[in-house]
Formats: sequence, C-alpha cells, structure tokens
Amino acid sequence: MLKAGAQKDSVRAMNSDIVNLRAFYASLAGRLAERSLTMALSSIWSNVPKERLVGLGYTLPWLDRFGADAERMIAFMPATQGAVRWPAEAPSATALVFEEELPLVDASVDRVLLVHALEHSENPRETLNEIWRVLSPSGRVVIIVPNRRGVWARFEHTPFGTGRPYSRSQLDALLREANFTPSAWADALFFPPSKRRWILRFHATLERLGRRFWPIFSGAIVVEAQKRLYQALPAATRASRRVFVPVLTPQGAAINTLSKTRRGN
Repeated sequence: MLKAGAQKDSVRAMNSDIVNLRAFYASLAGRLAERSLTMALSSIWSNVPKERLVGLGYTLPWLDRFGADAERMIAFMPATQGAVRWPAEAPSATALVFEEELPLVDASVDRVLLVHALEHSENPRETLNEIWRVLSPSGRVVIIVPNRRGVWARFEHTPFGTGRPYSRSQLDALLREANFTPSAWADALFFPPSKRRWILRFHATLERLGRRFWPIFSGAIVVEAQKRLYQALPAATRASRRVFVPVLTPQGAAINTLSKTRRGN
C-alpha cells in the first residue's frame, strides 16, 4: 500500500504537460473530445454578460468559445503543467501559477473553469478553497474531471487517463466540503478513446446512444457549483508551503576550507 506522500508523487508524475495536451487536442480524437466537452458545457453554461472569467488548467479551447461576452479573461496554467502564450493575436493573458495560491484578490472573479486541473491537484480541497476565496459572492465554478467509472480513465494515451478520476458522489462531497453547492451536472465522452480512425467515425452515434443508455459510464463529468456564503474562514492566515528558488542567480565559487586555513597560517 502506498503512503500518502508516495500517492501524491504518483499523481504528479502522471500529470499531462502542456506539450502533450496541445498534441492531443490537435489530433482527431482530441478534436472530437473537445466537441463532446463543448456540448456538455453548453448544456449547463449560463451567459453572464461582462463577467470576469478565469480558466485553470488547460482551458484555452473553451475560453475562446464561452468567453466572447466576458469583460476580461485570464488563463491560469499550473506550474506542473507548463504554459503557452494565449491569445495568439492579442497581448498575453496567461500566467503560470500554483493552484493553491492564485495571484488574485478576494472576490475578484465571477466564474472559474477547471479542465485538466482538479484531478492533478496535490490537495484538491485547498485548491477549491482558494477558488472559493477569489470568487465573487454570486460566483460559480465549472469543473471537468475524468469519470472513475468511464473507459477514458483507463487509457493513459489521453489526458483523461492521468491524474485522479472522480465519481459523481466523490465530486459532490468534495465540493460541499469546500462550501460549494452543485447546481448542474452533465456528461461527455461516450465514444471510446481509440486511435483507430474507423472507430472514431462512429463517434456521433456513440455519443447519442451513450447519453441515452449509459450516461453513468461517460468518460468525463461536468459540474457547475455555486459559492456558498457561510464559509468558516480560518482565524490565521495560512503560511505558504511553496519555496521559490531563483534558477539564474549567479553562484560564487566554493572556497576550499583547507586552503583557506593554510593561507591563514
């Protein structure tokens, strides 16, 4: 049985980096997955004009689709994942962050979208607590995670086969512990994560049948949750557990203690 520290290390080791994520969503299976997730998001996404929208994880395809009416958008990418410049034709709105310490003031955003983020978080509860902090009183969080019961969570050649998958009950309990109330659910990815093009040709039929006959076995779970306002705040500020080490600081040459002693004599 793995110890807690070993479990965290294994989760981090399975984290998809930005290169793999971009390569997957550029592939045929990735484009079809993006389409399926977009349909699921559309079923629960309510338009809020002039909202402040933040994406955490790999959210670029959906920020482009759902952020047209936003007052501002920011793409936060976890340090373990890596970051790319976005948008391509405008000043960059991306930042590399620690998901437990977002560089935002309290109650500063209206909606946070998480994709390929929560399942890789070292401490999902603290991540959700941090999201609670930065959301406005009427703020919402929208989360996409791999479904524990689904086929996609069992194949590591897609981003949904990495990290920690969830069932609906597990995700519901985690959100309520962090003082969120789930308000809408959706499912996506009913076609198999196959690399064979002839199988992917039937994705539309499989998606339609899956939503009707086997929704419990979807590849991904989508949930929208509302911020609850009676969060019990800690009495003391949590100290940062992160240690920042400058990587380009020049280091002086080491002094040989024995040589120094001889020169002194």
